[in-house]
Amino acid sequence: MEEIASFSKSDAKEEFVDVDLTQISLRPIVLSDLDDLMLWTSDEKVAKYCTWEPYTNKEYGINFIQNIASKSLWFRAICLQDRAIGCIDFRSCSGRCLEKSAELGYALSSKYWGKGIATLVVKQVIEVAFKEFSYLERLESRVDVENVASQRVLEKAGFQREGILRKYLFIKGKCRDVVMFSVLSNDFQV
Repeated sequence: MEEIASFSKSDAKEEFVDVDLTQISLRPIVLSDLDDLMLWTSDEKVAKYCTWEPYTNKEYGINFIQNIASKSLWFRAICLQDRAIGCIDFRSCSGRCLEKSAELGYALSSKYWGKGIATLVVKQVIEVAFKEFSYLERLESRVDVENVASQRVLEKAGFQREGILRKYLFIKGKCRDVVMFSVLSNDFQV
């Protein structure tokens, strides 16, 4: 994974998996999560709207856990009964208002799409961002225009749609349009 951008969700439904949202937790990712991480990072449906290709070997996962995740301001595994089923992070924005903004990204195993998990953890992370990083004024997320489900997650979590950035990211050999979303510290009551 080169970076966590706004991650993959899809309108497609998998087999029914009942999830008790009280069993969802966020914790630091560790090397012992490697097998769980490989389940969703090797899934083409998860990687579809991400900057990275599906992982083909464990060395990619080890590099992600040991090197890439640590570059975020804040990074956590999304866990169901302490098993990593995805990840969520925010990192400093490059460029404008660098010290006051962060970019949110997440990925979730396709097995758990449409269960409310992504919305739940995005709401939790908004609170963390503005409480633990009190200097932040803006949390933003960029989502591929075709990734309607992820756009909906952000809207349900309180992000506002700001507009479309045309031909904004070059991903997987193609210039992609993305939708910019943000939530401001004064939008969110902490």
